[in-house]
Parts: sequence; C-alpha cells; structure tokens
Amino acid sequence: MGQPSSTPAPMATALTELLGCRYPVVQTAMGWVADSKLVAATSNAGGFGFLAAATMSTELLSAEIARVRAATPHRFGVNFHMFQPNAQDVIELVLSNADRIRAVSYGRGPDARTIKRFKDAGVLCMPTVGALKHAQKAVELGADIITVQGAEGGGHTGSVPTTLLLPQVLNAVKVPVVAAGGFHDGRGLAGALAFGAAGIAMGTRFLMTAESPVPRSTLQKYLDVREPAQIRASTAVDGIPQRMIDNRYLLRLESGGLLRRLLVALGSAWQWRAHTGMSVAHMARTFVGALREGDSAIQTMMAANAPVLIQRAMVEGRPDEGVLPSGQVAAVIGSLPSVAELIDGIVTQAQARLAALVSPASTAAASVDGVAAMPSLARTASPSPPAPLPVGEGSVAAARS
Repeated sequence: MGQPSSTPAPMATALTELLGCRYPVVQTAMGWVADSKLVAATSNAGGFGFLAAATMSTELLSAEIARVRAATPHRFGVNFHMFQPNAQDVIELVLSNADRIRAVSYGRGPDARTIKRFKDAGVLCMPTVGALKHAQKAVELGADIITVQGAEGGGHTGSVPTTLLLPQVLNAVKVPVVAAGGFHDGRGLAGALAFGAAGIAMGTRFLMTAESPVPRSTLQKYLDVREPAQIRASTAVDGIPQRMIDNRYLLRLESGGLLRRLLVALGSAWQWRAHTGMSVAHMARTFVGALREGDSAIQTMMAANAPVLIQRAMVEGRPDEGVLPSGQVAAVIGSLPSVAELIDGIVTQAQARLAALVSPASTAAASVDGVAAMPSLARTASPSPPAPLPVGEGSVAAARS
C-alpha cells in the first residue's frame, strides 16, 4: 500500500478541540506496545497517542517522554494506574511535562485530590470505563473526557457491547465521550460520531501497524486469526475478564485448575517485582489495598500475571508461551499499514460516509470512494452501502461542509 495521495481535511469535534489534534482518533496505551515511536507516529498523523507508563520504570518513562517530545511537535498522553509501584513518580513526571502532555488515561485511577492537581496543571483526565456506573463515578471525581470500551475490546473488558454501552453513557454524562471496542475503519468512526461520541479509541488496530514494536512472530498470530469467536474473554490470567486470542498457553491455564494458576501467579509476581523494583513491603501494601477495593485474595495474587505473560509475547516474541490480548476486531484486519496510512484512510472513509448522510443522492459514490480509500486495511468490504440515515447531533463540521 503506497503513501496517501493527500492529507484529509481536519475533523472538528469536542475531542479534537480539547486534545488539540486534527482527527478524533485516539491510540490507546497498550502495555509493552504503546511506546514513543508509536505515540509520535500517531500524533504526527493527526491522532492522539498515549504512552503506556503502566509497564515502564520511572527511568524508562522519562526517556520515552523525551523521545516523544523530540519526535513530534504535537501533544500526547500518558496512561498509568495507581497500583503500580512508581505511580507517584509518574504523576510528577506528567506534571513536569504538562506543556506537552495534554492528558492522562487510567482505569483504576487517582483520587479527587490528584485529579485536581492534573487539572490545575492543564492536564485532562480521560479514564477508560467498561460500565455505566464507572463512567458516572469517574465524572464525579473530575474526569474531563470518558472513553467507553465495549465488550468487543481487547484486554480487560466488560460484558456490555459497545452499541449498548455507548448510548447509555452518552445519556448519563455531560462530558465528551470517546467510543472504543470494535473500531478499525472509517465506517466505525462515522458511526460513533452519529451515536453522539466525540471520537474513537483503538488499541488492536494500532498494535497491527508498521510502527508497532511487537515482534513479527507475535504479529503473525494476530494476522492469522480469522474468527472473532477465537478472540474471547477469560478469567484464567488474573481473575478478571480479559479478551485474548486463543492459544496453547491460555488453554493450559484454563485447564490446569486453581493450583496451577496460583503457582504461575507466584512466579509472575516475583518477575514483576524484579522488573519494577517493587519492595516486598510495597507488594504487601498493594495486596491489602486491592482487598480493600473489593478484589478477592486470589485475584490479587494473580494480578502480576497479565504484564508478565503479555511481555513474553509482546516483547520477547514468544507468543506460544504467553498471552495475546486483543479486541475481536483483529479477526477482520489483514494488513500492517503505517500509522499515517491508517489514520488517513480512516478519516477519508469517515468523511465520505458522513457526507453521504447529509447528501443521500451521493450515497453510492461516497460509499465507493470511502471503501476505495482503505483498500487493504480490512479483509472484506461490504458489497453495498448502508441506507442513509438522518444526521443527528453527533455530526461534525466535516459532514456539513
């Protein structure tokens, strides 16, 4: 696939206005994957990228922030969680780079006092949630933007599909909402905007790009999967539903019983301690803190499994000896374009679909143009365009021009 012939026009939404990017497309912070190269490529292509600080030491994060700053003039984000041993260091690094770090993302996030520190520094708080009640709680604590991930999404995920969860959250909160889970092309972006979302967030689609740091042996597993049903949620890794591609290691974990899982967890915890420099005392405090948050003791003991088992596949290139977090969307992706090609194709197709909504007579032409703009980003394209729908409040300036 060659370089895009031209750069699409900007798409103005509440998300682009807040984040300062050209297009309402967010690259999520996949652990071991969302590094400085991927983030800079995303920001340079007009999207907004998040660094995955949750799997980085303080020293590595500092270096990665510096690399992003050098590689792009645009702003970017950092993802972290409060249970990581260097959480306070991450917070201070973000605040000291607030001139370029525009947003933080998180799941189990900081308290209201820390959120206020971010907001006072001009850093937006953009948590990811998988349930309506979590979205409402995040807004109460001060979130500026909410990313809603439906059950189709990869990694830790909820049970409600995006098309059900997204409108629930849109009806319940007054801040901009970003849709995640199942998105990979311009039709998805146009659909999310029509729902009323301010943009889309994608993880698996960015993992499957030329700039992804994931070894080719592991990427091939993502390219090989053909059935969405082979990318399923399991609790075998850390006691929390996590969507992954079926492989031999996952099946062994599931069939090995609780004792095997706990033995694996103990080994993972020790490896994770070595990677992060976490003291035994900090491990104990984290264990107690997780129990207070409502996690079971077994779930807490298994918490280190995910980063260690993912590292084997994503960093070490041993996909059959680790796990492969993925959204179900991997089953319809058949190529590894550059990030610039990906974003340009998504935006071009989305603009064509949105134009068709306001000009029904041009539906057929827009459909042809939209699909042609992304000829190799998906395995198949619909043989005929969908029926035109009325344009609602989710429309953007590009659709009305």
